[in-house]
Amino acid sequence: MFPRTEVRAPAAWFRLVLCLFSILPIDAAEVRDLLIVAGQSNAVGYDAKPSGLPEDLIDRQILFWWRCGDPPPDKHDSISGDKWMHLQAQPLGHPIKPRKDRQYGNFGQPEGGFGPEMGMARALAKDKGRKQAVLKAAFSGTGIRRDWDPGSDGDNGSCYRALVSEVKSAIEAAKKKGIEFRLRAFTWVQGESDANQNDVEHYEKALRDMLAALRKDLGAPNLKSLLAVNTRFLEGQNKFMPRIVAAQKSVAAGDPLVAYVDTSKCTIANRVHFDAAGTLEAGRLFAEQLLKLENGDQSGR
Repeated sequence: MFPRTEVRAPAAWFRLVLCLFSILPIDAAEVRDLLIVAGQSNAVGYDAKPSGLPEDLIDRQILFWWRCGDPPPDKHDSISGDKWMHLQAQPLGHPIKPRKDRQYGNFGQPEGGFGPEMGMARALAKDKGRKQAVLKAAFSGTGIRRDWDPGSDGDNGSCYRALVSEVKSAIEAAKKKGIEFRLRAFTWVQGESDANQNDVEHYEKALRDMLAALRKDLGAPNLKSLLAVNTRFLEGQNKFMPRIVAAQKSVAAGDPLVAYVDTSKCTIANRVHFDAAGTLEAGRLFAEQLLKLENGDQSGR
């Protein structure tokens, strides 16, 4: 009679498998592209009426976090409630009349409005392999040096600090839900308030400095940026607007991660703001230029 032997290899192998499963994550984090939109009233979407926004079911698949209003950022802003929602027009909030040299209200109508984030995110969401999220921090009537200065601890830097704070808070809130972000692009729609004799001289340097600071503060040295302004501001009556456009083009020409977006064909509601269709078209143009930038296409810079 042969001696009885125990075969231990399968049992050992089974314990090894259990050990491996215990150290591997059971649920991998959901990964999404994060698009950031910032600037002044044409980034807010001051005259883009919600009634002019066509319905699109893709909106419910796109995460959205927003803060927009009058400067400085405060409790009167329209906000997403410090939580991620889905892409949508934004309510008016509770704006109060600011200083007399400031624009009143983040939106021009009681029902609120929307910005170029709508057209941009919808266009990029057509790529089925990449899920999108959008964060908007925009404030009407703001100038780059008097509101978006990363070197200022006072009012001149209040909108910039709010932008960075909103991004960081949004990222942390997403992590708690098992969502991680790839910072895909920063979209800047601003410059009308700087189209004056006092500010236009400093605009290009201030814009370069802000983009450099944002990359550093967000830990994203390769963050791509899209620059735009309502080129039809005051319908050709503002002699400084061509210099704002030239400054944006110069920043783009000097940085392979930056592109200028021409909005001259976007329809307008008045001499200051895009209308709903123009706002959607601006967003579509941002998406188009971002894809070109990602593919190494230097045309239009």
